[in-house]
Amino acid sequence: MKTVFMFSGQGAQYAGMGKELYRNYAVAKDIFDRADAVLGYSIKDICFQDKKKLGETEYAQPAILTMSIAAMKVLEEQGVRANMTAGLSLGEYSAYVASGAMDFEEAVALVQKRGRFMTEAVPSGEGAMYAIIGLDQDLVEEACDEATALGMGLAVPANYNAPGQIVIAGKTEAVAKAAELAKEKGAKLAVKLKVSGPFHTSLLQPAADKLKPELEKLHISDMKVPVYTNVNAQIVADKDDIIPILTKQICCPVRWADIIRNMNEQGADTFIELGPGKALTGFVKRTLKGVNILNVEDLSSLDKTMNKLHEIV
Repeated sequence: MKTVFMFSGQGAQYAGMGKELYRNYAVAKDIFDRADAVLGYSIKDICFQDKKKLGETEYAQPAILTMSIAAMKVLEEQGVRANMTAGLSLGEYSAYVASGAMDFEEAVALVQKRGRFMTEAVPSGEGAMYAIIGLDQDLVEEACDEATALGMGLAVPANYNAPGQIVIAGKTEAVAKAAELAKEKGAKLAVKLKVSGPFHTSLLQPAADKLKPELEKLHISDMKVPVYTNVNAQIVADKDDIIPILTKQICCPVRWADIIRNMNEQGADTFIELGPGKALTGFVKRTLKGVNILNVEDLSSLDKTMNKLHEIV
């Protein structure tokens, strides 16, 4: 059995996330308490009950990372270890923590700044993202190219999540037009996402510029577990590549479907999502057949995952 730990991205958060793990596992409580000490406010209060702040990128990013690492610590305490790891967008930071490359305290402080820089990069209302469901990749790209050519601004694919599930992003009018064109080309759905900006596009370059000096302050260690990056869906070859990758990652499309395929080609057969929600398990189901797909976000999902892992072994 080769096990993948995969980590949720922004948009998966919900009020109440992590509460059961915090109350029942000392290792989870320790992670939340360490995050509170670094951030100077209660991330657990935000995770457990503050729906409004969870909707704000600056708070959502450290909240998701904290909850994801708490879930991982609980699973590791049960004796489960990863053979490889990856995270969707923000989740890539959790993957570096899981690999041992990044210190948790440094990561949680950094992603709060990352969230703030991303919010500041494009004024509210000027950018948007849509999930395009049920349309081939080349037709989604064509819809974006056609909308951009109309002069309304940029529209590009931002997340290649799974076959038939691509997120597009860019200037509000241009992306709305691209979504409309995608529907005309046969998309089953074009759903506007509740996010504060056109993430993973060149419009986020100001955020990348601000993030780079913050990334350069990090103490990066050798990776004990291979990490696959969003930027090119390949294993990160060396710890010296991490900072350039994360600088670039904020403006690059997320190649999640390719990450899943590449891991599977390297023998991964058990995919465990750690953190809020089950979006990534859904993407794996759409991408691969015949693999074990599990998640840990609360006591019930932990119990199901452990029972399934005992069956597999």
